[in-house]
Amino acid sequence: MTSPILSRRAALAAASAAGAAALLPAMARAATFTTPDPVTTIVDSHIHLFDPNRPQGVPYAGPEKSPTHRTGSFPAAYAQHARPLGIIGALVVEASPLVEDNQWVLDQATGNPIILGMIGNLRPEHADFPALLARFHGNPLFRGIRYGNLWDYDLAARSREPAFLDALKRLAEADLVLETANQNLALLEGALRVSDAVPNLRIVIDHLPAFDPAATDQRAYQAALRNFAARPQIACKLSEIIHPVAGAIHTDLAAYSERLGMLRRTFGEDRVIFGSDYPQSDSVAALPQVVGLAKAAFAGSSTEAREKFFSENSRKFYKWLPRSKARSK
Repeated sequence: MTSPILSRRAALAAASAAGAAALLPAMARAATFTTPDPVTTIVDSHIHLFDPNRPQGVPYAGPEKSPTHRTGSFPAAYAQHARPLGIIGALVVEASPLVEDNQWVLDQATGNPIILGMIGNLRPEHADFPALLARFHGNPLFRGIRYGNLWDYDLAARSREPAFLDALKRLAEADLVLETANQNLALLEGALRVSDAVPNLRIVIDHLPAFDPAATDQRAYQAALRNFAARPQIACKLSEIIHPVAGAIHTDLAAYSERLGMLRRTFGEDRVIFGSDYPQSDSVAALPQVVGLAKAAFAGSSTEAREKFFSENSRKFYKWLPRSKARSK
């Protein structure tokens, strides 16, 4: 998710500009991307919705090279791209720090059953957090909150504050998820502190395939991964698989297989989750390429492992329900 105040994404966009310029004109051809291992049921656990044409504007409008930057990202349009790829449902991840944009997403989901839930944006450090959590949790599509390195939030620092951690205990008591945003070493270590303080809180670490720790951070990074491996309540979202490597973008599995293999071994087949990062993914590849590469990564895996990665693990961690059941709650 791109934001003017999100420096990491700005750097990614700059690094990927050359590759994206070559890839995006080929989006029509990307629809022919195939693998020998088709997956028929996919839940995309990471998409963004927004309307850049609303009068007040939006904090995030997708990458400039994406058509959504001008037209917006809406459930029906996403479904047209997603359903031919085997995607039967999606989870929306917040694209705004504005409280009422949580409601905007929930309203967009009405009448669009491809949306299985949303990860919203609330601030546990604010006094109104309990009331807002109760309000939005009243809708069964609200599945948790995202907090990390975006919108000038700082989970690494907040994870040392008792009041913040007490607020996250409310999140756990509501059986909702904390998702961390845009990884660096401090954020990974902050997530572990949160887990120590609130051990029954489910945590999803997003975009970890794109985190490339500095050589000086490797020892601490490996220590964090060992800690994650021992915590069944923490999952890894394998989103942003396609990302700049040494300043270049690749759409072949070889460029990413070593890191993907390491993360799969760390978290195990029960704690890795698929997410496309649509439409931010348009900055590096078309949606069929993102899905195709993920399928290729699991081509040699068992049917059970593929089903867990592409749908079951997201259901287990986010506890989304089929829309007919969600409406009945």
